Amino acid sequence: MIAALLGALTIGISLGLLGSGGSILTVPVLHYLLGMAAKQAVVGSLLVVGAISAAAAVQRGLRRQIDWRSTLYFGIPGAAGAMLGALVGNHMQGVLQLFLFALIMLVAGIAMLRRRLPVHDPDHRVHPLRLVVLGLAVGVLTGIVGIGGGFLIVPALVLFGGLDLLRGTGTSLVIIALNSFAGFFQYVRVYHGPLDYRELLIVAAIGAVGGLLGNHLAARLPQTLVKRIFAVGLLLLAVFMIGDFGLQILVTHS
Repeated sequence: MIAALLGALTIGISLGLLGSGGSILTVPVLHYLLGMAAKQAVVGSLLVVGAISAAAAVQRGLRRQIDWRSTLYFGIPGAAGAMLGALVGNHMQGVLQLFLFALIMLVAGIAMLRRRLPVHDPDHRVHPLRLVVLGLAVGVLTGIVGIGGGFLIVPALVLFGGLDLLRGTGTSLVIIALNSFAGFFQYVRVYHGPLDYRELLIVAAIGAVGGLLGNHLAARLPQTLVKRIFAVGLLLLAVFMIGDFGLQILVTHS
């Protein structure tokens, strides 16, 4: 349980610090550290990520680090996409969702290592249509595999929304919360498996504390270094999950 609580704290710190990444840790924490079944972990992660992101977003909002226009362009289509993704994910096997999740984690880790942080250009033209399309796509991913998609949202807000990095990460938290809650409520409608709300709320509460700490550190730590360290962690975790999936296949067919 201690390992799970430390994992929950890490989820929150990452979300508060980078405006992304934390949600991609939630499913492994719930599945491997708390022993939840694959489907339960995907569904439960949406509630946890939504709660942690909302708590961290409040603090960013008080600092005026949220752009509500970009939230509208990206968040509303994202919420709709998350509901659609939840319907698709409900008909998928939990193990397959975990495998897709691990592949996305692998791609995210590689992208974070290779790509520099987006540079804010105050004269850059805002692209509302691109934000809408990307928002819908990220929302679908959120619903299917239980990720918040901040590693896609933050660069999109900086490059196509004209936001600086601090406002991009703050706005990302609101969008992640919208997507996650929309996907979770859709799953609640159609998913009839058990959910341990007590464990999920404990993880969310610890994660929310981590999110406040991450917000505090956001302006004090070099983002590039933090992103690289986090990316390496993602790659290691992705390789472990893919290896675990392969082992399950071998055991099943042996």
